[in-house]
Amino acid sequence: MSVPLNIAEGSGRAAAADRARFYAIARGSAMECGALVDVCRVAGFLKAAEAEDAKALLIRIVAMLTRMCRG
Repeated sequence: MSVPLNIAEGSGRAAAADRARFYAIARGSAMECGALVDVCRVAGFLKAAEAEDAKALLIRIVAMLTRMCRG
């Protein structure tokens, strides 16, 4: 939930520095999701292929958020 909510809040900010701050928070939350994928995989909640797919999506999301932070 934190990733899209911080993107939304950042998008509503007028100042570029404020937007970048919220995008950076969203990026950190996306990184945390990667750790959660690992935990779910080890606990047996995800198959290996599902975890790999989730990690691939997260890599793309983090890359997009990194570009958004730079403006």
